[in-house]
Amino acid sequence: MALLPIRHPQKDFFVLDISDVVPKDDTASMEHPIFSLATKPDHRHLTYQNGDHKLKIVPSGNGLPTIFDKDILIFCVSQLMAMKNQGKEIGKTVRFSARELMIATNRKTGGIEYKRLEDAFVRLAGTQFVTNIKTGGRAQTRVFSLIESGSGFVFKDDERMRLDYCEVILSDWFMRAIESNEIVSISEDYFRLRRPLERRIYEIARKHCGMSSKWHIGLEKLQAKTGSNAPLKRFRLNLRQIIEEDHTPFYRIELNDKDLVTFRPRSAKIELGQDIFIPEWADEKAREIA
Repeated sequence: MALLPIRHPQKDFFVLDISDVVPKDDTASMEHPIFSLATKPDHRHLTYQNGDHKLKIVPSGNGLPTIFDKDILIFCVSQLMAMKNQGKEIGKTVRFSARELMIATNRKTGGIEYKRLEDAFVRLAGTQFVTNIKTGGRAQTRVFSLIESGSGFVFKDDERMRLDYCEVILSDWFMRAIESNEIVSISEDYFRLRRPLERRIYEIARKHCGMSSKWHIGLEKLQAKTGSNAPLKRFRLNLRQIIEEDHTPFYRIELNDKDLVTFRPRSAKIELGQDIFIPEWADEKAREIA
């Protein structure tokens, strides 16, 4: 399955300048299966444990938040980190235009996308979490949601009401990750990955392999980290398909006959220091700009 097309190659310079904002992701949700990989409403009550880390998730009336709903949080984190790096004050409230988010996350800008955005707000605000997973060195000891609220302001367009400006209030749990810099940059091509599992696999690789020469994990443990509820045989088949298509940004993936999964950066053409490399995609970007 091919990557999604780059839908907005010129971005949009008439809204907030999103062209210079690097996509950012929080390491806590990259590490643990907080988002559903389902493409239909997922109403499962989930319990996950990895070592001492425990997580219980109770879905909203619209189901669990999906990996595509996470685009909203990635967008908010990216905006806040850009402001923070410029020395500006940041807070839990993030305001943005719906169109701006869709452009930054490589979505279409048609009417159905506005409805999907509203549904995502419901899932993100309505799903309840209980976990001892720390952000900013502190665990949340009460029930919380990933966002405290998400709302949109509408305007009338050709006799239709359309979502325009949005406001998201992030949870304390999420804000502690931002304030403590528990954030990493991710590839813009993340938003071109079609399959939920592809996105989740990339997150795990980015979190654990990073710039190291390689990182490996057993297949069953990887499946637990992804949150996939497919039979192991099916998960293995899905992973092999991802490996064969080879779209994972920055990383190549290998799976041996002992069910050991290995992640490696695509290129180490220029070594800058121990475990610091310039990857293949960065080299390609430089040629495009030149």
